[in-house]
Amino acid sequence: MLDPTAYAHLLDAARAHPLLEAAIRQAGPLRIDPPPHACVADRLFVEVVNQQLSTRAAAAIWTRVEAAAAAAGSSPRTLFEAGDPALLRACGISGNKVRALQAIVAAEVAGLLGPDLAGLPQAERAAILCGIRGIGPWTADMIGIFHFQDPDIWPAGDVAAVGCLRRLTGGTDTPALAAPFAPYRSILARYLWRIKDTAPAEPPSLPAGRPRAAVKSG
Repeated sequence: MLDPTAYAHLLDAARAHPLLEAAIRQAGPLRIDPPPHACVADRLFVEVVNQQLSTRAAAAIWTRVEAAAAAAGSSPRTLFEAGDPALLRACGISGNKVRALQAIVAAEVAGLLGPDLAGLPQAERAAILCGIRGIGPWTADMIGIFHFQDPDIWPAGDVAAVGCLRRLTGGTDTPALAAPFAPYRSILARYLWRIKDTAPAEPPSLPAGRPRAAVKSG
């Protein structure tokens, strides 16, 4: 569960934006699950395959990858390491993504994805990750937030988080809007994703006596 100190800080930082504060209170303390993958390369494989795909399309591709791996008596990682373009293309993975998967394997072999990556500041970590074919700033941010669980990354390129913050604050400069939430900007982003995914038909109710902030359209 989210640390009470972090939750209190987020609520305090959100006081300037009543709709955002109300939405965070409505969501309550978040559960922060441990990373689902043992190593960063495995998470990168998932991110690359899923890039620019709907959840349904990504799930269909992963089903085919897992079936191909089972037929070969191996694992998805082994398929990516082998890098058979024809087999991976048959699973629905594009040529560019096949090359990106091979680049991740090469980066791991070269030692770029070792345990030292966890201890680097996000900017340095992102620079290394973005040096790998197919990995951009958004993916580097997702790796930082969900794999390394860095608490203070604002994913400025994430459409959902940016759009939700703009909607709940009426502002447009989201890095500036997120700044007061440091050192928990990653947690702010998690709240915004949760708020967007669970948005009720009616807006969150405001605390008694608090004025409703004007929200700009667009």
